Amino acid sequence: MADPILSVRGLETFFHGDEGIVRAVDGASFDLFPGRTLGIVGESGCGKSVTARSILRIVERPGRVENGSVLLRRADGSTVDLVKLDASSREMREVRGGEIGYVFQEPMSSLSAYHTIGNQLMEAIRLHRTVTKAEARDRAIELLRMVGIPRPEQRVDSYSFELSGGLRQRVMIALSLAAEPRILIADEPTTALDVTTQAQILELIRRIQEERNLAVVLITHDMGVIAEMADAVAVMYLGKVVETGPVDAIFHAPKHPYTQSLLRSIPSVLAQPLSRLATITGSIPHPFARPAGCPFHPRCPSFMPGTCDTGAPGLTRLAPDHEARCFLYDQPRETSA
Repeated sequence: MADPILSVRGLETFFHGDEGIVRAVDGASFDLFPGRTLGIVGESGCGKSVTARSILRIVERPGRVENGSVLLRRADGSTVDLVKLDASSREMREVRGGEIGYVFQEPMSSLSAYHTIGNQLMEAIRLHRTVTKAEARDRAIELLRMVGIPRPEQRVDSYSFELSGGLRQRVMIALSLAAEPRILIADEPTTALDVTTQAQILELIRRIQEERNLAVVLITHDMGVIAEMADAVAVMYLGKVVETGPVDAIFHAPKHPYTQSLLRSIPSVLAQPLSRLATITGSIPHPFARPAGCPFHPRCPSFMPGTCDTGAPGLTRLAPDHEARCFLYDQPRETSA
């Protein structure tokens, strides 16, 4: 396999407040390869979106990236650590959109209601390309056509509130691709969409990926979307990546108890009628009351007293491309946070 286009190592992003420190991302590590899709999955509040925002250095205050590295392999073959760049520097602004496109979670709040979608697309195009207004408008229409928006010549002058949820999401994808990036981060791209529209959006992302050899980071809590779209999976819990591996290994031979619990909670057409869905005991701990030891141990069906609650497990390599962070695999302990 080719070298990764993006390597995240030991990424830590903390929010500092009067009540204490929230460790939103607590040592996340994973790789993204050209033309492949990495699915990042976990419950709400596990740090998925903050991880994506940390990569692009757009974490809102009082949050900040504390440690780790985000190594981006650029088109010319050079490598840059995005963590070492100033978040407001010209080089970092060139990476946003130019190298890495981002589809935000909620298109209605991400699109301006005061400007036409054409003006917003033209602004993104001219930010990264030296073109005239007329050329930018032609490119905006081309982008709208590419993402499947009907009558793009007319829609380019529409406002976001005049579009349906599915069309707004298509505009967001067009915006993220305006400068022809090599990486696309899609943060819950099917949120609040009906099932038919969800399928259309996912198929659109897959088609564009094949046409452009895009590397895609797909953030979701929907394991069904992961099964359909991802080549590799990173499972996050309380800011940590607890398991990584190929999608087939994650679904057919999951190792971490959290991954196993997530998969058990998926509805099945083979289940008995009126049977109750399996649930994960308890809930994600409060950010200011993180448990000692393994963060999942208060909810874990495989909890081992005296082990899981006294130290944090390290990553164990179970196969060349499959790792899990669990004491079940006899990995020496890390220091508990």
